[in-house]
Amino acid sequence: MDENIQQQQKQLQLYHEKQKLQFCLLHSLNNLFQEKNAFTRADLDAIAEKLVLDDPTKEKWTPFSLIFKPHHNAFTGNYDINVLIAALEGKGKKVVWHDRRNGAASLDLDGSERKLMGIVLNVPESKYGGLWRSRHWVALRRIKGAWFNLDSDFSVPYTFKDTEEVREFLDSAISGGAEILLVMNE
Repeated sequence: MDENIQQQQKQLQLYHEKQKLQFCLLHSLNNLFQEKNAFTRADLDAIAEKLVLDDPTKEKWTPFSLIFKPHHNAFTGNYDINVLIAALEGKGKKVVWHDRRNGAASLDLDGSERKLMGIVLNVPESKYGGLWRSRHWVALRRIKGAWFNLDSDFSVPYTFKDTEEVREFLDSAISGGAEILLVMNE
C-alpha cells in the first residue's frame, strides 16, 4: 500500500471491524457508520426476530427453526437484506437498490456526502473449491473526500485513488453478480 494512503488512513483514524464467523452484515454496518457499536449482534438479532413476528405469512416451526431462522443463522449470523434495510431505516437512512443494468456510471459518487452516506454491496463468494457458496456484505464510504472499501475481510481499509476507480470496482462487482445498495441520508 502506498505510504501516502497509509498516512491518510492514520490521520482519519478510520474505524474498521474485521470478519468473524458470518457477521459480515454487522461489520459492514459498523464500518459504514464508523462506530464500534452502531449495531450489536443483539440489535440485529432483535431486528430479525421482529421481522419474523411482523410477517403475516409466517412459516411453521420446525426443529431447524432454532438455528436456521428466516432472516439469520442463530449461531453464525449471516443476516439477510431485510435485516439490513430495517437496521438502516431505524437509523433514519434510506436504502435504494441500484439497477445493475445502468452500471456504476449512473451513480453520483462525487455528490454531497450529506446525501449519499455510502454503498453496501452483497457479493457472491465461493470457498473450498466451490463446495461452499454464500454471499458477503461489504461497505464503501466516502470520508473527507476519499472513498474507502471497508470490507471486513481486509486487514485494513482500501483507499480508492479516485471515483473512477470506485466505478471500475463497482462495475466489476456487478459483473460478478454483486448487488449494489445505496445508503442515503434522509
